[in-house]
Amino acid sequence: MLEFGRSLTPIPLWFSSGLVVVWLGLVLATAEGLYRRRHLNPEFSRKIVHIGTGNVILIAWGLGIPAWIGIAAAIVAGFAALLSYWFPLLPGVNSIGRQSLGTFFYAVSIGVLIAAFWQTSPYYTALGILIMTWGDGCAALVGMRFGRHRYRVLGMTKSVEGTSAMFVISYLISQFVLLASGANWTELILVSLLVAMVATLLESFSTLGLDNLTVPVGSATLAFYLQSSLL
Repeated sequence: MLEFGRSLTPIPLWFSSGLVVVWLGLVLATAEGLYRRRHLNPEFSRKIVHIGTGNVILIAWGLGIPAWIGIAAAIVAGFAALLSYWFPLLPGVNSIGRQSLGTFFYAVSIGVLIAAFWQTSPYYTALGILIMTWGDGCAALVGMRFGRHRYRVLGMTKSVEGTSAMFVISYLISQFVLLASGANWTELILVSLLVAMVATLLESFSTLGLDNLTVPVGSATLAFYLQSSLL
């Protein structure tokens, strides 16, 4: 069976890297275009970038892009995120009306996970990043649109609906990624359940955008620990 991320025919690095750049450009252009032309709520345009950018890890994994490119890109993105807090580089991403370093932590977490797992176990990198992007992103969107049962934690307003979405999406993503890694049914169910629970708790209690660091790193590390030590 052909392992995901290992193609039969080597793909030129310039081509695979170009696909990543094109994808990121489309995501950013779409979010900024909707924000500027359609006056989209900044939180929605931010989540378009949040979810869309994270999917690039699947392109990188599938095409076998080297770790050094991912780490270098994360460093550049981190510096760009810091600059954007002082200069209006991406108003559709950072104009959310509250103090948050989420965009910066987003880049940091990608660099950390690539450095930690990409060479030997890239599925843990993908698991952490996809839970951050889809889980956290969908939780915010569901909470904004359907959140009726509110609660407060550490000064933040959350909703039961958004938190539930975080748990469900995290569980499904864990199942998808662990299945691609060749996990057995015990791992698929038990590890996915525990990872989803911890990811949901981390998302609920992390402030100032820190969930973009705690959720992906915590989820990936827990999955790695459970699969390597407990099962």
